[in-house]
Amino acid sequence: MAESTAPAQSPPIACAAGDFQAMAAQWLGHLRSERRLSPKTLEAYGRDLQQCIAFLGEHWGEIVSLKRFAGLEATDIRAFMASRRSGGIAGRSLMRALAGLRSFGRFLEREGKGKVGALAAIRAPKVSKSLPKPIQMAAAKQMADADLRAGENREQWILSRDAAVMALLYGSGLRISEALGLKRRDVPAPGAGDVLVVTGKGNKTRMVPVLQNVLTLIADYVAICPFDLPPASPIFVGARGGPLSPRIIQLTMERLRGSLGLPDSATPHALRHSFATHLLSRGGDLRAIQELLGHASLSTTQIYTGVDAERLLEVYRTAHPRS
Repeated sequence: MAESTAPAQSPPIACAAGDFQAMAAQWLGHLRSERRLSPKTLEAYGRDLQQCIAFLGEHWGEIVSLKRFAGLEATDIRAFMASRRSGGIAGRSLMRALAGLRSFGRFLEREGKGKVGALAAIRAPKVSKSLPKPIQMAAAKQMADADLRAGENREQWILSRDAAVMALLYGSGLRISEALGLKRRDVPAPGAGDVLVVTGKGNKTRMVPVLQNVLTLIADYVAICPFDLPPASPIFVGARGGPLSPRIIQLTMERLRGSLGLPDSATPHALRHSFATHLLSRGGDLRAIQELLGHASLSTTQIYTGVDAERLLEVYRTAHPRS
């Protein structure tokens, strides 16, 4: 069934007047239809706005209307951020909340509903940059082996499907949403091509190379899949033939962690980290890795230089005779 193109719907916002609720719904619809934000981002922005208005309603002791919101002061926003931080919310989530509020403020201004100048006066919270935790090369390769889970009470086509997805995440550095979004027609048969066109964040497409052994694993899965896989439909399907949920792959990774003795940091996304880190350790060019990962900014890709430097220091500390 095709997805609805109706504007994003959100539950009523506590402590908000009717005019505010209407503009909040229009804003979310704008983000969905024109900005094409992902459902998860839309959900997070809507939730952040609800939490902010609920706080302001209690903070001010009144219903929040558009006029009252336009009179927002920097101290009000700082109080909201402090309240969220005291509740254990991390800096990255606070930064997203502030970004969403600013987006809503800009939308109100464009629609002639007032200017919320205080939002521009607040500095974004600092976010501690944690280094990605890649999976060791040997373990990453083993995850693409369906025989590793041969003892599980699951049909062979499901084991083959999961192995193919894991191989794709590591072999091409895809996000899990990008891998599961591939259509049958997007994936060439072994020997008939060596690139994929994937749709990433912001609905942007990019070309990524794909290994022939990965294409072979996908072809093996397709050959024994009990469901019809039309060219325009997702190539990876669930146990009942519908689109495969990312949660299924996350659960698969949890089982593989147990089999291979890996830490909790070994997630499907860690295979993407491993792809980038292992390319860099083999002399891969940072700009090329940026393009392969689909990063808009080189600074995002540069975190992997920190991972590689850390690995080199560890080798130095353990191998140098004077260490």
